[in-house]
Amino acid sequence: MKIHEYQAKQILARYGVPIPKGEVAESVAAAVAAAERIGGESWVVKAQIHAGGRGKGGGVKLSRGLAAVRENATAILGMQLVTHQTGPQGRKVHKVLVEEGMDIRKELYLSMLVDRESKAVVVLGSTEGGMDIEKVAAETPEKILREKVDADVGLLAYQGTRMAYGLQVDRVDPKLVRPMAALIGRLYDLFMCEDCSLVEINPLVLTQDTRVLALDAKLTFDDSALYRHKEIQEMRDLNEEEPLEIEASDADLSYIKLDGNIGCMVNGAGLAMGTMDIIKSAGGEPANFLDIGGNADEVRVENAFRIITKDSNVKCVLINIFGGIVRCDVVAKGVVAAFKKVGVDVPVILRLEGTNAEKAHEIIAASGLGAGLTMADGLGDAATKSVAAVSGS
Repeated sequence: MKIHEYQAKQILARYGVPIPKGEVAESVAAAVAAAERIGGESWVVKAQIHAGGRGKGGGVKLSRGLAAVRENATAILGMQLVTHQTGPQGRKVHKVLVEEGMDIRKELYLSMLVDRESKAVVVLGSTEGGMDIEKVAAETPEKILREKVDADVGLLAYQGTRMAYGLQVDRVDPKLVRPMAALIGRLYDLFMCEDCSLVEINPLVLTQDTRVLALDAKLTFDDSALYRHKEIQEMRDLNEEEPLEIEASDADLSYIKLDGNIGCMVNGAGLAMGTMDIIKSAGGEPANFLDIGGNADEVRVENAFRIITKDSNVKCVLINIFGGIVRCDVVAKGVVAAFKKVGVDVPVILRLEGTNAEKAHEIIAASGLGAGLTMADGLGDAATKSVAAVSGS
């Protein structure tokens, strides 16, 4: 689950991580009033959407004077902000964050995430703050510092200090080393206590008045642990999510909309990713990731069909089920029921293997669904038939 920058900073403040003075606003008048309360002569008006690259898209503007705050808030609120993470359709801006302007001496990068290879939380840092970390990793990987944290003992004080020196904080001002090390320790506490999957501060800034501040903040959370964090669940902004993904979440289905035209219904995340890869290798493009899970019944299959076919880009549906925990005959009954209730009007390619697969094939054969449903002999055959169905549509 993702949250907005202003929400992330509220959490950072609870853990003692220094942040700029700021207020969120949903109208131009509220933005100007926020700037007046913050005080000073310059402010930054920042669009609040769940995407990076807001500055490059015109969603972050320095404002010198209240008139500039008014002008920039007017321009940003309601705009369809397009960044490299939103896609060409962009995201509509409903809120802005107004923050104090400041004199920055140095911009740094700092993040924490779970490294699957080492099975540990890793602290990443770079002197190249304000840049896309992917670009830094590709062009100058030696500028990315890493500290692996032993889960049994947690982040040790010397690791925070070593990261501070690695970020060359002492070259800016030796007095900033201890505050930087302390900030890293607090971020680790936040990461663990709030069940985060990512904490990213980009940029983390050193100011002329000798402060270390999280100028920007991105937090994402482990969905499986949200039941422990009701206050974070309440931060969910449905305006930032695809309507079909919200509907799938309400139906307890794992669904992510993609840009292709072959809908995928699969049981198991690994099988879903493999299915999408094989579709692409056959020359097609998946329209979604949809995992009906290991406890799929007729209702879940019907809901999955309904969600997939609401996407107008879908020209064919590929169902790939391996019956281990889930029984193929149950899925087959769900497919038949869905055809009758949902009114599926695109070709469906069905591959069923595993528990009760033969019984499932008998159910499909006796269903009378005819040409609308094609059985496949293996996943490769299913992908080939799906691409052919789309090409002929």
